Amino acid sequence: MKNVKAPLALSLLAALSAPAIADVNVYGKANVTVQNSDEGEGSFTEIKSNASRFGVKGSETLSEESGLKVVYKLEWQVDMSDAANSSDDHLKSRNQYVGLQGGFGEVLIGRNDTALKQSQGKLDQFNDLEGDIKNVFKGENRMGDSITYKTPKFNGFQVIGSLIAEDAADADNGYSAAVTYGDKGLKKSAFYASVAMDSEVKGYDVVRGSIQGKVAGVKLGAMYQTQEKVDGSESADGFLVNAAYKINDYTLKAQYQVLEYDADKDDKVATSVGVDYKLNKNAKLFAFYTMQEKDETTDNDYLAIGMEYKF
Repeated sequence: MKNVKAPLALSLLAALSAPAIADVNVYGKANVTVQNSDEGEGSFTEIKSNASRFGVKGSETLSEESGLKVVYKLEWQVDMSDAANSSDDHLKSRNQYVGLQGGFGEVLIGRNDTALKQSQGKLDQFNDLEGDIKNVFKGENRMGDSITYKTPKFNGFQVIGSLIAEDAADADNGYSAAVTYGDKGLKKSAFYASVAMDSEVKGYDVVRGSIQGKVAGVKLGAMYQTQEKVDGSESADGFLVNAAYKINDYTLKAQYQVLEYDADKDDKVATSVGVDYKLNKNAKLFAFYTMQEKDETTDNDYLAIGMEYKF
């Protein structure tokens, strides 16, 4: 079987590099931590692969005159830590879509992050780690059976919309929409801001507002969110604030997030602090501590060191 896989892989790479496709990029990220985890039943040491991934993305120009392009992305998540003979799935699908891009904007069909998830930009300082905002807030969804539309940018503004097809006779379509302003990398604008909403997406309705900018060299971010189940239960609202400050090759980070329920249900709180050390443009070492308060008697604590490499 191994002798068959190698030629297949080489054939796939050869096909992707064919002249018919004008732009092909193979990319990925390896992110691994060694951490001490305490999830209420005692602490233990583990090695975690934090959404490590690889993918292929690119485009082909269909018309030079109109600028119309076919765009595509095929991305998979890879588990780099568990044993090869474990029962866990070591390869999981992430964003995978095909679409058209032109003067009208961009239309993508397939599996994709919802408009609400995309609206946060790069605000989350602990993305893919234990302090990821998805561990407290609903709405960080990647949905199959979806159609995503992005308008061109007008004076810094952009509108994003997602339709998630019901995919069953007894289900309802889901909708996600966002309006964003500025550059999420904060390179072309002084700040980035967005408002977004989900309607009947993974059983929840969500409204979210986010803003991020720099003040005296400190990157500051804030988010406010309301959420409830589509049946009107488990209504809650919460907020997030964070900061990051760069000193030479070091970046110091802190993030605080809370979600308060209207009904008799325990609030959720997450507090994270960390430091990144930049080795070069694509590689960094980092360390973090995250405490999650799940209820009055249970706290989850994580202390980790790790490395990330992007290619």
